[in-house]
Amino acid sequence: MLPAATTYEEMVRRFRWAVPEAFNIAEACCDRWADGSGRVALIHLRADGGTERITFDVLRSTSARFAHVLEAYGIGRGDRVAVLLPQGPEAALAHLAIYRLGAIAVPLFQLFGPDALEFRLRDSGAAAIITDDVGLARLAPVRERLGELRLVLNADGARPGAKSLWALAEQANDTYPAVRTAADDPALIIYTSGTTGAPKGALHAHRTLLGHLPGVEMPQELFPQPGDLFWTPADWAWIGGLLDVLLPSLFHGVPVLAHRMAKFDPERALGIMAKHEVRNAFLPPTALRMMRQVVDPARFGHRLRSIGSGGETLGAETLEWGRAAFGLTINEFYGQTECNVVVSNCAGLMPVRPGSMGRPVPGHDVAILDAEGVPCGPGEAGVIAVRRPDPVMFLRYWNNPEATEAKFRGDWLLTGDTGAVDDAGYLRFVGRDDDVITSAGYRIGPGEVEDCLLKHPAVALAAVVGLPDALRTEAVTAIIVPREGVAPGAALAAEIQSFVRNRLAAHLYPRRVVFAVDLPLTATGKVMRGTLRKTLGKAAAGGDP
Repeated sequence: MLPAATTYEEMVRRFRWAVPEAFNIAEACCDRWADGSGRVALIHLRADGGTERITFDVLRSTSARFAHVLEAYGIGRGDRVAVLLPQGPEAALAHLAIYRLGAIAVPLFQLFGPDALEFRLRDSGAAAIITDDVGLARLAPVRERLGELRLVLNADGARPGAKSLWALAEQANDTYPAVRTAADDPALIIYTSGTTGAPKGALHAHRTLLGHLPGVEMPQELFPQPGDLFWTPADWAWIGGLLDVLLPSLFHGVPVLAHRMAKFDPERALGIMAKHEVRNAFLPPTALRMMRQVVDPARFGHRLRSIGSGGETLGAETLEWGRAAFGLTINEFYGQTECNVVVSNCAGLMPVRPGSMGRPVPGHDVAILDAEGVPCGPGEAGVIAVRRPDPVMFLRYWNNPEATEAKFRGDWLLTGDTGAVDDAGYLRFVGRDDDVITSAGYRIGPGEVEDCLLKHPAVALAAVVGLPDALRTEAVTAIIVPREGVAPGAALAAEIQSFVRNRLAAHLYPRRVVFAVDLPLTATGKVMRGTLRKTLGKAAAGGDP
């Protein structure tokens, strides 16, 4: 979707949205490529180490069978269908079948516990769920409390209370043209991570895929290019896996490597990318920081031409490591579930400034607003906001009109994230409103301090939070996971404090250093700073940590 250009400024001038009145994700991502040529859509790396190549022709015929199965049990336009499956062919087929029907997909993460599943299934009013034995076991404790859930399809076969997806699909017709849907018709509900309250279901239209394309193409160095092959360890249940990788790749006819990683293994990830000649990757910052601990990552070899990263601040240290390890610049980008990939870097078009998440992606109007909704000047911190209408923006929160209304100020969607813009238009992420630390009159974003901490040779992972302090309002507190073989202690804590004080500023260094075995992470790999604040605050108050 991005026009040909040699500079960012030229691309912005030439860009125009092309959103048709009618648009269906299944037709755009599957049917138009299913021409009998055997074009490869998915390369599935199975758990047993085997590999299977799945064509667009197979995606079309099999997703048509899935759609017939759903329709036979009364699922139709507007009905919500949950997808509780790992990264793999069945997940892709389920999504395409749901969009083909005009129903609404509700992707769910397989590691959700019963309470998390029940909330999302109940809130969305899901009429059906497509899952496997793992998901079925997680669903079992709450199944009887979900009165609207009338159909359970199991990819692993028939079980009590669940029908065999594949047995039914084999009996179904393999032709089912995608229903005509308007670009603004609802297509999926993606629930927020719930880091700042109860999860909210962001309802997206079919057009959101078109809205995502510029923000995927930009950090992936003008994707697609001949020979491209995309992979991410991010689960397809999340917007980063589904709409930053899977669906945009299929839209462009580019194959996607599908592989379930039950737990992220940095050495295995490097090996997979090398063996399968992955050319494009979305790697969250936490995954990249784990890769930093691998000795000589270059020994694996690679064919990567682009790496995009988002979800948390990348930091200058990880940026420099990426250049040394892969010989390319990792392009940081920014977005959120409600309005994704609206800011990005692209090293081939513009200089990448360490600590910056880039400039507005062409087609998106992004600003930093103060408390009165007035755009801030260069260097002034404020809330990151995106102007509507915008094709990538959500329609509304499902069943939550009050939260939808609170998300906007006039035509500006308020992200709830704090940022700043420099005089060249580059945006810097400061932190979520509740992550920003107020200490001795200073407003401190955790990202800058965390990036500095990662430069210390003894630090493997780091998180920074503010804890209540009578003198300073909040005290900057660092939670450190030491590198393997490093013994934590008072001497190391003092050394780390001095390290940050000397490299940043006296008001930024951590007044307290806490050592930990690991950091609490959301399912998308973001540090749960709220959990750290709660745990450490309780310990400081004399309770059990």
